[in-house]
Amino acid sequence: MSTLEKKIIKKAPVVVVLGHVDHGKSSILEKIRDLKITEKESGGITQHIGAYEVVLEDDKPGEKKRITFIDTPGHEAFSAMRARGAKTADVIVLVVAADDGVKAQTKEAIQLVKKAGLPLAVAFNKIDKPNAQIEKVKTELSKNDILVESLGGNIPSVELSAKTGQGIEQLLELILLVADMEELTVDLSQPAAGTIIESLLDSQKGPIATIILEKGVLKEQDVIATDTTWGKIRMMKDFQGKPLETAIPGQPVSVLGFESTPRVGDKVVFYPDSSQALENIRKEQEKEKEEPSVFFVDESKKVLNIILKADVLGSLEAIEAVLKNIPQEKVVLRILKSDVGDIQESDVKLADSSKAAIFGFRIKTDSNATSLILQKKIRVRIFDVIYELVQGIRETMEGLLSAETIRKDTGAIEITAVFSKRKKRQTVGGIVAEGEIEKGRESEIIRDGATVGKGKIINIQENRKDVVKSKKGSECGLLFESDVRIEDGDFIKLYQETREKSGLG
Repeated sequence: MSTLEKKIIKKAPVVVVLGHVDHGKSSILEKIRDLKITEKESGGITQHIGAYEVVLEDDKPGEKKRITFIDTPGHEAFSAMRARGAKTADVIVLVVAADDGVKAQTKEAIQLVKKAGLPLAVAFNKIDKPNAQIEKVKTELSKNDILVESLGGNIPSVELSAKTGQGIEQLLELILLVADMEELTVDLSQPAAGTIIESLLDSQKGPIATIILEKGVLKEQDVIATDTTWGKIRMMKDFQGKPLETAIPGQPVSVLGFESTPRVGDKVVFYPDSSQALENIRKEQEKEKEEPSVFFVDESKKVLNIILKADVLGSLEAIEAVLKNIPQEKVVLRILKSDVGDIQESDVKLADSSKAAIFGFRIKTDSNATSLILQKKIRVRIFDVIYELVQGIRETMEGLLSAETIRKDTGAIEITAVFSKRKKRQTVGGIVAEGEIEKGRESEIIRDGATVGKGKIINIQENRKDVVKSKKGSECGLLFESDVRIEDGDFIKLYQETREKSGLG
């Protein structure tokens, strides 16, 4: 194709926002929506599309500039996109709280930035806080190889407050400036290709996916496919739920028509017809070896079978990524099914046959499944916060562990004199060598470093007066009950035992 046949246009930058969990990523995105997308214009933003556009006036009269924000990926889903070769984002905004500084997830985000090799801008949020220390935070970032321009580096930054809206306009202008320096352009004449950034299974409409194109143009009736599924586009909508006839690169578009739910992060490409799309899927399936359907688990370990259901695939992948971090040395976590959509009767039947628990995230249970859950007494727990769901699974795993006997040594006495023995009871004297000795406490008789018997202290005397306990360094006499005769030089070691459930580690 000659240069004249190409249709080169300037591309709207696609932005992903990363940072620590409490530093205000979501708050910044919400404030941008509030300021730039009015209710009148949108009629309500389509839930779960995973991205939205903002429009800014250009310097040239009548022209507008657009920015697309990826709203839902978080660290896990963005990692999935990068791992599958997707380069959806054009700019990364790293959010750091001015009152908190660099945290563990900030460092993780920095590593993602380095691996992605994308242009970066830093947003210092929460400058409205009285304890904000922006210069200190900048220094912390510099120690992690993020040197902002005000400290002599080449990374632009902006100070803002998601709470008050201060600095939001400056952030948008900064993003456009970074994008302009990258000279982002696309060729509309090339076959369409992009990335799945969100997908869900609608109970009435079927699979719905959000795509951000990287090249080409999409239109209704086009055949598209990923490595695992394909479809003919039946309907396209923008992030506000308005119908679209065509979609261009950088624009988030919700697509109806996939045969099954595509994976978040998968590449999606245009095909001339369905036969070529299916042939590509067949080839990809041959490349990937299927995971064995039979699980081999150490019989000494407990196993928790679960069925995982979530509202959208982005949530599902994020949950699965966190679950991988749960220690499984003592209890193995086995996910029998991981799917999007409400809990169905088939989920309950699988849980019943496999003795599994069902965990859900922001979903519901249909009426048929509800009655079967009660009948079969299936464990079902639904959460609205990922952290709480993971904690619930962890607690369920810990519940499978048997209680362990925990022993704590409390004291020892060295026997220096043996006075009398009457049946099982004998009177001895000694010096408390460790801790303290207490009447009624279980104890062992130690001779030459080995345990030769057990017994119990019936009474303790100091200076011929009865006492409940005697501390280290004290001389005392004991009335001791045991089947083993105590000898001079023995030690009586006292201990207590409790039954406790150990954690997963």
